[in-house]
Amino acid sequence: MPKQSPASKPFQAPPDDGFVRVRGVREHNLKNVDLDVPRNALVVFSGVSGSGKSSLAFGTLYAEAQRRYFESVAPYARRLIDQVGVPDVDSIDGLPPAVALQQQRGTPSTRSTVASVTTIGSLLRMLYSRAGTYPRGQPMLYAEDFSPNTPQGACPVCHGLGHVYEVTEKSMVPDDSLTIRERAVAAWPPAWHGQNLRDILVTLGYDVDTPWRDLPKKDRNWILFTDEQPTVPVYAGFTPAETRAALRRKEEPSYQGTFTGARKYVLQTFATTQSALMKKRVSRYMVGSLCAECHGKRLKREALAVTFAGLDIGELAQMPLMQLADALQPAAQGQFEAGTQAAPALSRSATQQHTARRVAAGGSAHAAAPDVRLTPHLSEEKRIAAQRIAHDVLERVSTLCDLGLGYLSLDRSTPTLSPGELQRVRLATQIRSNLFGVVYVLDEPSAGLHPADGEALLRALGRLKDGGNSLFVVEHDVSLMRRADWLVDVGPDAGELGGQVLYSGPPEGLRDVANSHTAKHLFGERRLSARQRPVDRWLTLEGITCHNLRGLDARFPVGAFTCVTGVSGSGKSSLVSQALVQLVSAQLGHEPPPADDEGDDAAGEITETARGRIGSGMEAIRRLVRVDQKPIGRTPRSNLATYTGLFDHVRRLFAATPAARRRRFDAGRFSFNVAKGRCDTCEGEGFVSVELLFMPSVYAPCPTCHGARYNEQTLTVTWREKNIAQVLGMTVTEALAFFADEAPLRRPLQLLQDIGLGYLRLGQPATELSGGEAQRIKLATELQRSQRGDTLYVLDEPTTGLHASDVDRLMTQLNGLVDAGNTVVVVEHDMRVAAASDWVIDMGPGAGQEGGRQVACGRPAEVAQAAGSRTAPYLAQPFGSR
Repeated sequence: MPKQSPASKPFQAPPDDGFVRVRGVREHNLKNVDLDVPRNALVVFSGVSGSGKSSLAFGTLYAEAQRRYFESVAPYARRLIDQVGVPDVDSIDGLPPAVALQQQRGTPSTRSTVASVTTIGSLLRMLYSRAGTYPRGQPMLYAEDFSPNTPQGACPVCHGLGHVYEVTEKSMVPDDSLTIRERAVAAWPPAWHGQNLRDILVTLGYDVDTPWRDLPKKDRNWILFTDEQPTVPVYAGFTPAETRAALRRKEEPSYQGTFTGARKYVLQTFATTQSALMKKRVSRYMVGSLCAECHGKRLKREALAVTFAGLDIGELAQMPLMQLADALQPAAQGQFEAGTQAAPALSRSATQQHTARRVAAGGSAHAAAPDVRLTPHLSEEKRIAAQRIAHDVLERVSTLCDLGLGYLSLDRSTPTLSPGELQRVRLATQIRSNLFGVVYVLDEPSAGLHPADGEALLRALGRLKDGGNSLFVVEHDVSLMRRADWLVDVGPDAGELGGQVLYSGPPEGLRDVANSHTAKHLFGERRLSARQRPVDRWLTLEGITCHNLRGLDARFPVGAFTCVTGVSGSGKSSLVSQALVQLVSAQLGHEPPPADDEGDDAAGEITETARGRIGSGMEAIRRLVRVDQKPIGRTPRSNLATYTGLFDHVRRLFAATPAARRRRFDAGRFSFNVAKGRCDTCEGEGFVSVELLFMPSVYAPCPTCHGARYNEQTLTVTWREKNIAQVLGMTVTEALAFFADEAPLRRPLQLLQDIGLGYLRLGQPATELSGGEAQRIKLATELQRSQRGDTLYVLDEPTTGLHASDVDRLMTQLNGLVDAGNTVVVVEHDMRVAAASDWVIDMGPGAGQEGGRQVACGRPAEVAQAAGSRTAPYLAQPFGSR
């Protein structure tokens, strides 16, 4: 028999058991972990906050997948890409390419919208360019002419923003009973710069001690609106009379000062500052209004003159996605003239499922259609193009609606989206990409999601898995864990007490793992104890108008724990984080604390001001505290010890030692931010960066201080045989024992321990902390204050990023605040928290225009029985009603 040639041998697939095999992971707190997880499955990584699950899913699996992909990218291109870094792991086998969908904010640019993130905007521009109805005599426009982000498409007045901004006397001088010396011109900068401008006015002869409203209008206008910038001598600390005398004598001034009008200062700062905080501050004095040229549609007149289905592209972009789907449905079915026969349906019919999707999203099967018309008189060529594009748009929009985002509009800017909303927008885009054989690594996709929308999320994840992909999900939601194919539980505790894989396998098998905190909540829902405090005093809001709230009246019990619930987009945050915070702040006479969406990421956004009034109850509120999940610092120099203030006392202890006194070391010597005490090589960073051009930068311990951050002389001083670097390296739990007899340190450390942060190091950089950890640090810092019983605490989804056992600890602290006589209001999707509250306000019934109303309010057990509430069936479960 002739020998068979190699080319004729039958193909044999290489052995593959369908698992990703990980060996020797040491990333962050992971303790040389080995792990096998299946591909083409929904794998959930669980564990308490800080246990190491994100280090395993993102810091190891995704980071290694990205590193391998970048090996195939040209070195020059690699320099332009923000790379995750190389994980500390021995080996990973069977790992496909990976896509990460993390909880992160959108781009700071207000020009980034839902339309641009989903690419639906590009399709609509093509639809209007190729198949729009043009006015007689107007030439055809290109797709770029329908974009507000191009010079040829943007409105020439507002430059494509849709709004114009101005500053007025009322916005810059909110209290005209104050004098200039009393800072009547609130828009001017604080501290020395503002004092400088007031001193310059004294030199110029203006009256700074008369109430603003009594000054001549000519003087007021010049101070606020002049473009002149005179430079004059300034006599710091002189009274007006002394200044006049010094000018007559031509006395040597303290310095020469240049004046800037308040309006000019605000506009220049907003346009040029690199500080997000400064930009946010001056934006409060700017009044936004719709552009009179484009009426908020952001486009030039020629583009807005083109219509499709009777609508211009700006009107279509402003519609909620659910209505936009109704508007394009006839075109997607090939219907362009009344009475004509529809063209054959396309291969994948999005329109057949549209009504079912509307009902599933909480709408009506017979909802009123938007005021649209069919588009007649199109050529056959244009009809084919229009049907194809409209069908594609409708499919993409339907996917977004499936994920509970039908209330969003295409022109909604991404900085105004919550992290959960933005992640689901990206998820919808991935579902439409039809990739095969990819690992999707998701960071708490259920965050910010009402339980009613959970089924839609599971269906979306199922579509990705059915497409031949793997899903690695970091999650705290027990309902998602129960639906997982595979569960990886990391722990048992956080920080150094975690970092081990307690269990890896089908969810049911976790039941027998005794030291798993997840098992206690996954099997047998553990209820939080309800206090049921009396509700007989009220803080009432009347006529609230903000976003989808229209003339709403609401009341919050004083001295109680209130939970505001409702589906995503129902108006919860508009009521609490905007209306309640802004109105109470105004009554207390100070600027509102910045909301969670008013950090760096929304630096260019001027947020909507809630309209309405407080009817009663302010006599019981003397202070407002907003506890959000923004970072406690944006550089590694900010850490747990510096933010809470306990580091000040630690440095004083070291400065009081005999060794420090002999060397004349003061408390500043023990700060790594001060040149005299820190290491000169790394300037107190503790590490140095090694640039490797086309490879990720490598951070290595400083060769001089070896990560200690201080110079050798500073480290020779010890307190109880520990130097300052060793103290910063302690965990909260270790420090609590070390400083047991130091009362100023024991209280803040005990609070951090009680709130579940005992695993954090005192010197842990702020950049390494999660949003949930940052929020709990802020809460612990606030709890250090003496409680007077007259503070309103507002928290927006405080359980985001928290394991159920961490939620128990958080609720203990929040209930302690209420027991001290304070008022706590939380926006929350966690039904255990809602069931344990004193009062529930349920917003809805739907999202966007279908929400904005108070569906029910009362004790949790009462709201659980409310008809028409989408929250009620899920709130009823902790009470055993279902």
